[in-house]
Amino acid sequence: MKSTVPIILLAAVAPAFAQNLLDPLVVTASRLEQEASQAPYSTAILNADYLRENTRRTLPDALQYTSGILVQKTAYGHGSPFIRGFTGRQNLLLVDGVRMNNSTFRSGAVQYWNSVDSLAIDHLELIKSQGSVLYGSDAIGGTLNAFTKSSDFRGKPADQFYQAGSAAYEYRTNGQGSHIGRLEAETGVGGQFGAWLGISTKDFGDIEDSAVGLMRNTGYPEKDLDLRFDWALSPHSTVTLAHNSINQDDVSRWHRTSQNPGWTHGSHVTSPGTWAANTYDQERSLTYLRYAGENTTVQAPIQRWSSTLSFQTSADSEFQDRTGDPKAGSQPIRRTSIDLQTTGLDLLLESTAGPGSLVYGFDYYHDAVDSFGNKNNLAGTKYAESLPIADDSQYDLLGTYAQYIWQATERLEITSGARYTLAQAHLGRFAGGTDQSRDWDATVGSLRGSYAFNDGWNLFGGIAQAFRAPNLDDLSGNLTSKSGSTSLGAVDVNPEHFLTYELGTRHHTENTSLSLAVFYTDVQDLIVSAYTDQSLKTSIATNAGDGYMEGVELEGAWRFQPQWTLSGFTAWQDGRTQSPSYLGGPMTDKPNSRLLPLSGSLALRWDDPSKKIWIEGRILGAIAEDRIDSVDQQADSQRVPTGGTPGYLVTSLRAGWSVTPRLDLTCGIENLTDEDYRNHGSGQNESGINGIFGAKVTW
Repeated sequence: MKSTVPIILLAAVAPAFAQNLLDPLVVTASRLEQEASQAPYSTAILNADYLRENTRRTLPDALQYTSGILVQKTAYGHGSPFIRGFTGRQNLLLVDGVRMNNSTFRSGAVQYWNSVDSLAIDHLELIKSQGSVLYGSDAIGGTLNAFTKSSDFRGKPADQFYQAGSAAYEYRTNGQGSHIGRLEAETGVGGQFGAWLGISTKDFGDIEDSAVGLMRNTGYPEKDLDLRFDWALSPHSTVTLAHNSINQDDVSRWHRTSQNPGWTHGSHVTSPGTWAANTYDQERSLTYLRYAGENTTVQAPIQRWSSTLSFQTSADSEFQDRTGDPKAGSQPIRRTSIDLQTTGLDLLLESTAGPGSLVYGFDYYHDAVDSFGNKNNLAGTKYAESLPIADDSQYDLLGTYAQYIWQATERLEITSGARYTLAQAHLGRFAGGTDQSRDWDATVGSLRGSYAFNDGWNLFGGIAQAFRAPNLDDLSGNLTSKSGSTSLGAVDVNPEHFLTYELGTRHHTENTSLSLAVFYTDVQDLIVSAYTDQSLKTSIATNAGDGYMEGVELEGAWRFQPQWTLSGFTAWQDGRTQSPSYLGGPMTDKPNSRLLPLSGSLALRWDDPSKKIWIEGRILGAIAEDRIDSVDQQADSQRVPTGGTPGYLVTSLRAGWSVTPRLDLTCGIENLTDEDYRNHGSGQNESGINGIFGAKVTW
């Protein structure tokens, strides 16, 4: 893969602005509306047009062309972005500002970010290494806020009835083919109220590549619904009632099953699967009621407010048939389910205070959890309970915060903040006991700054603390991890602590954008799974990990002609953790799991002067990732090849045509050279050559 390196190093320019060099507004960085170029954080903003034109299949896939992110896929229906080296419950997912992370999230690469319908997204705001001041526990590698679509009733002619809608269809040729449909409708009265309805249906077929062939049972069906009603209580305040839900069935962890024949790429080899089956059913819903507004009076003590009451449900079920696994024992069949209800309350206030703005408030989330699990033999006569997490449990997360943005001078802006958090866990019945309670509290702070050298160039950076309180899985989990080992929780674990330093610069003009950022994260008391002995069959949670993550990210875009835009990125990361290979064993200093290899992308786009036609070609590449620990590779040999994951260089070509103002066509070819490759740490290869054809009709 030597040819990959110069292409990556040439990619000094950002996916988020590949087709739009304007300076978008971002609210997630500070809970205030500000220009992205002025935020004292590394940001990425991706809108619905970007997702559709780049044929992003899922929410995790949407981040594939974002600097500093490795999109790992344990399964085709899962997806867990590693943001600055952290994944799963060490990144925070919000939907319309409501916290989606809950106390049942498992460690490592997980499926939860794929449980948000990508077709219902209006835009995404990603803030990297923000810390825990504004959003609390888990906001370590990154905070992603997914804003869903809604009716633009305030943008319509006042007091006039309106209605509109669209229907979209997409077909993917790879493997057995995929069919994706989306129906949207909106209605209301301009300036008074608006209603929105969205329905998505997806039938993802099995994928295929040139080395493994057809990866049977990687496909799955999905159904989604999103509803929203907005009512103007006054000219400057709005009441919103919204609901969205997702239902995915028979999502296979293909790498564990006998459908996986193993993969050989030169000297890199993965082990074949042995289980007869391993499938997940995933159902989630979010309903919230929000009252938000602003007071335009100059001297008003509270100038902006938002109060949100939310209710979420999730039902995650897993079926394992370990027949064929020599380690399965006499009870190879396991069924588990976790049912959760989360109630949330969030209050945000903004006030002018001297030469700046003060944002303050509190948030509270309560989880009520029921779990079920058993093991059985093939005949169904040898039953044993095997709970995935403590049954009849509760978890509370309460935080209060304040952040002040001080305009120190015309060019210098300083942001400082602090948060206090109290976390409480009550464990019901689980394998290690019953009716046990733990609680923790933490106070964290951050200090950030941004200095504008001129209207188009600024310097930003700062220090931010983050933490992650142990959740119910840390305390009582009993799950299958990696290639089939057992991962257990421990009731005596304590919070993880992180301190991130970041320094960056941005240059922005009408036709160019360029951003460079470096970061370093100090990690203390990381909860890691240490094997109980050298057999590598069972691991248990312990605060035995101390280490660091560091990296460099470079991205930007250049419109060198009115119709031509060059864009891209390059990124590199490194990190190590000291932890025991097994309980009582010697401490080892090893590379962090799933490190992002030197990687990057380069895209060239042409837009017809009439704006009716566009064409874009892209190169995406990474060098081989061989920074792996031999013990970790042995325990996860179905996902991580011997010697590490090979590098790759893949190309794609996409185009769009606005046939009429109401008919839009798109097409694309991914992986033009049909290369067999996988993202580091993933459970299956990416698709081989894949044709993607879409049509959208509006009315």
